[in-house]
Amino acid sequence: MYNVSYSELGPPNTSCATPVLGCLNASSPPPSPPPPPPPLALAVPVVYAVICAVGLTGNSAVLYVLLRAPRKKTVTNLFILNLAVADELFTLVLPINIADFLLRRWPFGELMCKLIVSIDQYNTFSSLYFLTVMSADRYLVVLATAESRRVTRRTYGAACAVSLAVWGLVTLVVLPFAVFAGLDDEQGRRECVLVFPQPEVFWWRASRLYTLVLGFVVPVSTICALYVTLLCRLRAIRLDSHAKALDRAKRRVTLLVVAILAVCLLCWTPYHLSTVVALTTDLPQTPLVIAVSYFITSLSYANSCLNPFLYAFLDDSFRRSLRQILACRTAA
Repeated sequence: MYNVSYSELGPPNTSCATPVLGCLNASSPPPSPPPPPPPLALAVPVVYAVICAVGLTGNSAVLYVLLRAPRKKTVTNLFILNLAVADELFTLVLPINIADFLLRRWPFGELMCKLIVSIDQYNTFSSLYFLTVMSADRYLVVLATAESRRVTRRTYGAACAVSLAVWGLVTLVVLPFAVFAGLDDEQGRRECVLVFPQPEVFWWRASRLYTLVLGFVVPVSTICALYVTLLCRLRAIRLDSHAKALDRAKRRVTLLVVAILAVCLLCWTPYHLSTVVALTTDLPQTPLVIAVSYFITSLSYANSCLNPFLYAFLDDSFRRSLRQILACRTAA
């Protein structure tokens, strides 16, 4: 996911007024990018600023609770902590994207360009990768509960090792974006774009397919396979009274994981579907296409600030821990 100056639909060395949809025919020279319509020029930075403020507040609260409350150090909460770290990192740099949008040029230098593109992509890939790990963990826990047995080697230390492995994998996946990110002067405006070698169209299409497959198709397919397999296996198991009691105790955690997954898919599916549109259709830059494009981008950004609300609504222990910590801070 890139900001306005990162080319999404046209060849990556060019600028595009819309971040996701409707740019130009990839085989033709890029037109001069028009400024966004006046309503969008006002609405987009306001929406981004709200996402930034809410995301920083909510994810900071999650990090504070999970790091300060010893009883919250569980395997599931560790994966939630990593999700919050990725979201917090993205919202911290969102003001730079807002400045880029308002200035209509990139004033921060090439090193910052590579950094922002990398963080953008970290957020894109890490969310679904950690949700895949959380879904696998729920699969093991729920199945073990139904069969009245413990999950072997499911420890906090093992979860730390898995989390580090996920971050390492995401780093490898994101590395090509950091390599190709750079500054390009387009009609007197310096922009942060992906600067690909010739033939640009081939590399641009490859980058979109790369993100679609590794950032969406593979993790979502894995998650769906896990839950379908789990449902099929549960139907074949008759729960005893002990397993039923444990199942009720674990149900809220499973509901939380499924809710986080549902919100993530709601926010990211339109963005990744737009890749299919980008690769198969040449859309004109009409006001409607531009508006839809910014809406899809804002929706994907919004995922970084929605998860804390899910914790607050669905996890009673999280609310209690937050109240206790705030009460202690107030008393102190």
